[in-house]
Amino acid sequence: MNETRLFVLAALAKRGPMHGHQLRRDARLDRADLWSRVKPGSLYGALHRMADEGLIRPLRTEQDGALPARTVYEITAEGRRELRALRDEAFTEVDIRPDPVDLALAVSDDLDRELLRGYLEDRLAALRARRSRIEHQLDRRWPDQNIADDLIVEHATMRIQAEISWHEKVLGDIDKLDARRS
Repeated sequence: MNETRLFVLAALAKRGPMHGHQLRRDARLDRADLWSRVKPGSLYGALHRMADEGLIRPLRTEQDGALPARTVYEITAEGRRELRALRDEAFTEVDIRPDPVDLALAVSDDLDRELLRGYLEDRLAALRARRSRIEHQLDRRWPDQNIADDLIVEHATMRIQAEISWHEKVLGDIDKLDARRS
């Protein structure tokens, strides 16, 4: 599932023709990092690839003063078909990937417990900081925020909280890991 393609095609279908800078701004404003792995810097390459594939087409080039020229793209009929297919894939694909921390924990028998504790505490601090950032999103509504946006933020919060709870459990049971060595 290519989230960047889904984001670009959906944005062009919803908001009409845009250039890459507008898409990057929209990704920031829509807080795409909460609900996807869309990286604003990857949008320009995606635009070129999708134009080559006929999913979008250049509509015009704009230049505002001394700013660089910007190509404005619009979605094509083929892009709308691809958008429907990507959305269908996103709704029907259940993909909860294994977290590499699980593998690292499984092979940590020889790791000093205090070092492991430090790794886990650092991860827990990072997760709590991310939760705090997400909670602050709830305090600051963004333009045209709707119930779907609220549900997405709630989903992100619940997923982060599950990770925090699991890390707290591992820290609470860390001494039991030594029992495996006996």
